[in-house]
Amino acid sequence: MRSGEDTSQQKEHDDGDTERWKERGVMLRVFVYVFATHLFAGFVWLLSYVGQHAPKQSRPALPQGGMT
Repeated sequence: MRSGEDTSQQKEHDDGDTERWKERGVMLRVFVYVFATHLFAGFVWLLSYVGQHAPKQSRPALPQGGMT
């Protein structure tokens, strides 16, 4: 009977495919996380850059007696 041998070979083949899909899933997840992290870091850098180069307005001085 060859059906028993075919079944075990098929199972080994399926396990290999499952492992490949898991590896692809992990690599895709790592790529997305790294991309998202860099995107967030770029946004923070942009906020910092814009904040440093924004026109500064002087605030009026408070009266000598403080706020009344």
